Amino acid sequence: MVKLGERRRLGTSGPEVSALGLGCMGMSFAYGPPSDREEMIALLRAAVERGVTFFDTAEVYGPYLNEELLGEALEPFRDDVVIATKFGYRLDPSAPSGWDGFDSRPEHIREAVEGSLSRLRIDRVELLYQHRPDPAVPIEDVAGTVKDLIAEGKVRHFGLSEVDVDTIRRAHAVQPVTALQSEYSLWWRKPEEEIFPLMEELQIGFVAYSPLGKGFLTGKFDENTTFDKDDSRSTKPRFSKEALKANQVLVDLLRDLAADYEASPAQVALAWLLAQKPWIVPIPGTRKVSRLEENLQAADIKLRAGDVSRLSDAAAKIEVIGSR
Repeated sequence: MVKLGERRRLGTSGPEVSALGLGCMGMSFAYGPPSDREEMIALLRAAVERGVTFFDTAEVYGPYLNEELLGEALEPFRDDVVIATKFGYRLDPSAPSGWDGFDSRPEHIREAVEGSLSRLRIDRVELLYQHRPDPAVPIEDVAGTVKDLIAEGKVRHFGLSEVDVDTIRRAHAVQPVTALQSEYSLWWRKPEEEIFPLMEELQIGFVAYSPLGKGFLTGKFDENTTFDKDDSRSTKPRFSKEALKANQVLVDLLRDLAADYEASPAQVALAWLLAQKPWIVPIPGTRKVSRLEENLQAADIKLRAGDVSRLSDAAAKIEVIGSR
């Protein structure tokens, strides 16, 4: 059985977690109908058995279904794992997306935390993110509310997701930010420009979601791939027929290097990401134990420095087609 041993710390005083976490959204949300509950409970427990200690969810995933799933699956391991969840949407289970606008008002943050604590069957949220910025609520008010929740013992660490450097600085001045979560992979490297220097300056951890480009970097898709209408990729420009065909050059690049390491494109994509900074924790998602094990084996692949640079440089010269 694959066993993940490497650990990384999020922020200077943040939690120490497995070098690869598990993004749990797709089990309940965004990629078609929710998966069989018992199968997903078994998968989550298999992840713990294989050394995963970091699990990512949010109240909007379902809504609520994903948190409820993790609450049941991880209850026997509550002292051994770190569960991160998020607030920030005005939830509407009748809406196709499950939400209708943003809501980071202090009173809603408190309501969201109480709901998450109950669904996750925990006494304290280890890492609480604002899911997306709310233009109607100053970030200082958001950070101040989370600071109060930390003082009350209901939250341990504060995180942000998909925000700019100014927002991070303003929030950090009120309540130190432990981790920033944003999309990051070989085909979305925007965080390297301004976010990473700030992470190093403020000593904030970085959690990379969609580290496999929503599945594209696994090499499993081509221009003939179709997505069901309830799969969010069906509406994303990068997953159009034309973009899938044009962007295959990036997968070809991964395949070439993967052959040298007797690895898969997905494993090399994750190994490349782990090699970027010691404070980056990717959270690939999956619904299959076989894919979980494949992803976890990436932590054992130590790319040569020259290969990391060559892959970075070659990928930078590829024009990725379609917005994310």
